[in-house]
Amino acid sequence: MSTSTSVQFTVGKLDAGMAILLTEDHHLIEFPSLLLPPGVTSGSIVNIGVNRNNEQEEAKKKEFWELQEAILEEFGRNEPEPPVLHIKHVTQTSVLLEWEPLVLHQAKLKGLDIYRNHNDNGQHVQHAPLGSNYIKLSGLELDHDYEFYITIKTTAGTLTSNKIKIKTHTLENLTGINVCFGILSNDDEEQDGENPSYTKQELIEILERIGASYSEQIGPNTTHLLCNIQGGSEYQKALDGSIPIVKPDWLVACEKAGKLQPALPFYLVPQTPVSEESNK
Repeated sequence: MSTSTSVQFTVGKLDAGMAILLTEDHHLIEFPSLLLPPGVTSGSIVNIGVNRNNEQEEAKKKEFWELQEAILEEFGRNEPEPPVLHIKHVTQTSVLLEWEPLVLHQAKLKGLDIYRNHNDNGQHVQHAPLGSNYIKLSGLELDHDYEFYITIKTTAGTLTSNKIKIKTHTLENLTGINVCFGILSNDDEEQDGENPSYTKQELIEILERIGASYSEQIGPNTTHLLCNIQGGSEYQKALDGSIPIVKPDWLVACEKAGKLQPALPFYLVPQTPVSEESNK
């Protein structure tokens, strides 16, 4: 349903763009000349009708609220979910924490922080890169209990992960060793009695006996690079990542002693220890 009203005007000044219209009670309004009937000049009298279209008002109102509901459904009902934290790897002095892909829905990630529980109070450890899903924390105490969790700051608020309890290894626990192999001496090379060479298969068998592991490429959980020849892509990655580069004799010494051995005496080339981990 629509309602209408009509008002009489006298055309005053008129130009190509706007007309000055005068009401009977001497009020002035500006009106687009384009909307005036043809042939109108100054002094002409015109009636202008204004209609209110209630049906269109209701249709536009319905369209507006449907849009609001769609926006709410899309952006307001699906809140981001708390992150889920896991332990990826533990050694005597470090832990590798990993979290599942974040479920943010329409929210945006603003920050990710690592916390360590101490006396029931969360102590901030460090920020994590936003594009990563893991972080390695070094410099931990030997054979010590820890509890970690992460928080994510989003445009929809801050959420906290589950809490993870870990215990760093004793020196006798060699399962945290994870090596990558660099270039080893050829099997047919003459072996030195004091510094014998070892094949990759022999070293893998040692790892299996002590419960340790290895990977073909340098990764976040790599603890040492085993090689006796400098060079290669993994060698450079180890240098860039400050990962101890040791001769295979280090692994043999660990098995023989039944506990983790200092890396420093077995360095392939002099390196500057960067953490407590590097000296064990």
